[in-house]
Amino acid sequence: MSRLTDILTEQSFRMLARLPLRALYVLSDVAYPVVYHLAGYRRGVVRSNLSRSFPEKSQAELRRIERDFYRRFCDYAVETIKLVDISPAEMMRRMTFEGLDEVEAQLGRHPFVFLYLGHVFNWEWVSTLPLWVKSDTTHCAQLYRPLNNAAFDRLFNHLRTRFGSENIAKYDALRRIMGLRAEGRPTIIGFISDQSPHAENIHDWVPFLNQDTPVFTGTERIGKKVDAAVFYADVERLRRGYYRCTLRPMSDNVRTIPDFKLTERYMQLLEQTIRRQPAGWLWSHKRWKHRRTPD
Repeated sequence: MSRLTDILTEQSFRMLARLPLRALYVLSDVAYPVVYHLAGYRRGVVRSNLSRSFPEKSQAELRRIERDFYRRFCDYAVETIKLVDISPAEMMRRMTFEGLDEVEAQLGRHPFVFLYLGHVFNWEWVSTLPLWVKSDTTHCAQLYRPLNNAAFDRLFNHLRTRFGSENIAKYDALRRIMGLRAEGRPTIIGFISDQSPHAENIHDWVPFLNQDTPVFTGTERIGKKVDAAVFYADVERLRRGYYRCTLRPMSDNVRTIPDFKLTERYMQLLEQTIRRQPAGWLWSHKRWKHRRTPD
């Protein structure tokens, strides 16, 4: 029965993906009151995260951000489904990249460019980057965490790779990256680095959105090992269904940067992105599960 459910789920998503985005946005509008008002999906987490992140805002302002977040969350869902079927021409009309020339120039001097990303809507569309890359020899990839549900894992693997990008399982990241270096393949790799690390993987804490926040430092540690140039992928929603990703240089000489400073700079840039469009970050994520213990 589980296998049948997985097949039906996967086929349902593929059928939905054939609908035009304007129809999918109607579904998003219908889903919003169900997800927000009726189900109250993680509303306590969202409300707590917002109030602690923006203590200077009034309750009315926080509720407006909260409502806007759930609207964008529902849009994120249908936009992600659409990735299964969207044409390259429509994708390039709805998503734009700025700063890619500098990224490709760095690949002439470094074997890799690492992109720091956050869970800013719609981060899934950043995986379409190969559509804009000019050089046929440039490889694109992103780290991902395999999903427990087999149907969803297949679906997300398909939509993240259908335009030519490679999925690298986070547990296999260093081995695969070293393999790419041995192959001599100039590669752009995206790292979504704003998750909450397991307690044993916490090596640094930074001030982020008015809170003491544990961070992953693996991106900069691997970057130093393979001499990667590093950029920040600043995603901005222009209007419904249209996004711009600005690739902002962070360092072309990571080995000279003191440990953790690159990660701390990434978190500063991510906070600027969130404060610019506060409803556009994944507030339903339990980002602050850990508290620093006294030494």
